[in-house]
Amino acid sequence: MGQLFGTDGVRGIANTELTCDLAFKLGQAAVVFLGKTLVVGKDTRLSGDMLESALAAGVMSMGGTVLLAGVIPTPGVAFLTRELHGDGGIVISASHNPPEYNGIKLFDARGFKLSDALEEKAETFILGGGTPVADLPFGEALGVAIPVEDACGLYIDHVVKSVRDQGIDLEGLHIALDTGHGASALTSKEALRRLGAQVTAINDDFTGLDINVGCGSTCLTPLQELVGEVGADVGIAHDGDADRVMFVGPGGLEIDGDMIEAVCALDMLERGVLKDSLVATTVMCNLGFVHAMRKAGIEVVQTKVGDRYVLEAMLEKGCVLGGEQSGHLIMLDYNSTGDGLLVAAQFLAACKRQGKTVEEAASVMARVPQVLINVKDVDKAALPTNEALKAAVAAAEEEMGSDGRVLIRPSGTEPLVRVMVESLDPEQAARIANRLVEVVKEELQRP
Repeated sequence: MGQLFGTDGVRGIANTELTCDLAFKLGQAAVVFLGKTLVVGKDTRLSGDMLESALAAGVMSMGGTVLLAGVIPTPGVAFLTRELHGDGGIVISASHNPPEYNGIKLFDARGFKLSDALEEKAETFILGGGTPVADLPFGEALGVAIPVEDACGLYIDHVVKSVRDQGIDLEGLHIALDTGHGASALTSKEALRRLGAQVTAINDDFTGLDINVGCGSTCLTPLQELVGEVGADVGIAHDGDADRVMFVGPGGLEIDGDMIEAVCALDMLERGVLKDSLVATTVMCNLGFVHAMRKAGIEVVQTKVGDRYVLEAMLEKGCVLGGEQSGHLIMLDYNSTGDGLLVAAQFLAACKRQGKTVEEAASVMARVPQVLINVKDVDKAALPTNEALKAAVAAAEEEMGSDGRVLIRPSGTEPLVRVMVESLDPEQAARIANRLVEVVKEELQRP
């Protein structure tokens, strides 16, 4: 990736790495490379207002119109970009990252994330200083900001309709919900209740400093406790901008993106709406997912890690379902990006249609033991060329043979390296993962 854009937009610590000046220039770049009418939404971070103001100023300085959607999930912005006929959409969010971070990600007029080529052009523009003052419009050519009335309500209507159009609802389900102090606090509870479910929610308020902290899709413990306390049929957890979803069964089972995708794929196949019997996922998916799909006669396309690459493969192959183990799933029949609420509703509709509990439905996939360790404070840029690490990976792969695999990759959104080992023998997976972590720490030490 470039100097500014990672796998999911521009991210950094707000007001230190992601500055108002950078946000202003990103706003200008959006007008130059996308068009003049732009839908802008944000999550609940304290820095959201500041960055929204700077970004909107950049758009308006180029004569653009900002349609302010306020606090809304990322998929809501993608939906509204199409619904309101915008030239593009912009989300101010760092997704699952801690509160001090923020990010800016852009959608085109179709609600798709930008290609690498377009991001490179935008980056060149920004690093070149943006538009010179002498070339800026003035007077009546300046842009304006217009609030979008009931932005969250429009998105909720869309999700509810996607389920009701199938002739099904969620009546009789008791759902425990953890919105992670994020944007889904304004959408998920209402949508699920309108579909007929009883909803008990936690972490559905926010201070701007608590998003993703010990809660949500990256920390399921509070949700697991809530499911047990209230006797819920299922637990749902979102990350800060609700483009992800994770489930918890009443027995405590964690149902991740691989398992969600497996259930949805089989349901869509049975209903005749899984185009070409094809699904997309990343190289990080569990081997159990691949085995379950092949058993059902479904072809699996695997990509580099990152929902942008999943989407690219989906568009190239004509695939309508794709996702990541993290719970970031794309259902192109309904939205153009990962949509935690919509996927949650579709997953629960599939379970109800089959007359199964979420744990029974998820059992279609037997998960192969997998160990994933994040190694912080290392030079992730040196990873691709380190020969000692390559040799260690080769030795691990030889030791496991066809019963396992190794994947070591730099994070596209955080300053760390991820070590993943998968093996039919869980003790072997843990042993090899820890061994490789030590090699990463030793070989990729910061200068």
